[in-house]
Amino acid sequence: MYLKHFGLAEVPFGLTPDTSFFFACSSYQEALNTLLVAARNGEGFIKITGEVGNGKTLLCRKFLTTINQGLQATTSIGTRDITVGAAPGQRFVTAYIPNPYLEPASLLLALADEFSVPLDAGCDQHQLLKGLTNALIDFAADGQRALVCLDEAQALPLPTLEVLRLLTNLETEKRKLLQVVLFGQPELNAHLSQYSIRQLRQRISFQYELKGLRPDELDRYLRHRLRVAGYSGDTLFDSMAVAKLHRVTAGTPRLVNIVAHKALMLAYGLGRQQVKAAQIRAAAQDTPETRRDWLETGLSILLAVTVVILLWQVLR
Repeated sequence: MYLKHFGLAEVPFGLTPDTSFFFACSSYQEALNTLLVAARNGEGFIKITGEVGNGKTLLCRKFLTTINQGLQATTSIGTRDITVGAAPGQRFVTAYIPNPYLEPASLLLALADEFSVPLDAGCDQHQLLKGLTNALIDFAADGQRALVCLDEAQALPLPTLEVLRLLTNLETEKRKLLQVVLFGQPELNAHLSQYSIRQLRQRISFQYELKGLRPDELDRYLRHRLRVAGYSGDTLFDSMAVAKLHRVTAGTPRLVNIVAHKALMLAYGLGRQQVKAAQIRAAAQDTPETRRDWLETGLSILLAVTVVILLWQVLR
């Protein structure tokens, strides 16, 4: 591996959502602030959508590690900026469901397990609901707030969504006893548009669409991850490589990590200390999900047309 060659302590562009590598680009920071403001305001449902590879799982994990910290968060509503900090002594009890493709009873069991709710063996759905309800009431009595994050929420069956809505019906005079954050791909919007769950759709009070890295953010993103991984130099990617990397990945963090990792391997194989555009091009060609640079595509088309014209002239 290239770690010793570049003076790295760990792989800088891994695909595991590691919060120590979290980079607060504009979209990530706005999404995180929206989550913190909405959660601390006691909203029932919050929705975060984003294309595949845009870092929803990493954002979810960062949110869960941040929610109980005494940090202020600011988000925009219309033309106003709203700032909210954690109230003194306020604590969240959180649950994380990474695979919500569950029937109602299975989801209730998963929530009971996450919230450490004691249950009798073989209990039915009614007893599950009763046990969860009592646990949520106990949390509120102790000054704690229950929150559940569901990743890949576009996979939630409609009956399971309805059970979630019924759970969020529980409330005191001041706030909901359970808050739900839905993280999903854009298909989640179509899923929630169905008439049968219109009541849930109306309860989504905050939402945000997570975007990829802008061209001006990519260089800082690369430097940040390299620094966290132990690199002490200036940069391993020259300006042409960074520009090329954004063109072929459109700033999608997962694709950036895949191509950057392969490019480092190629540079190491050539004995070089810096990644050039050529290594990015070669790495992108080995990554099916990347898009071809429009200039290269145009040149390829021009070359093909030229060959056809020459052949036509020869055969005419």
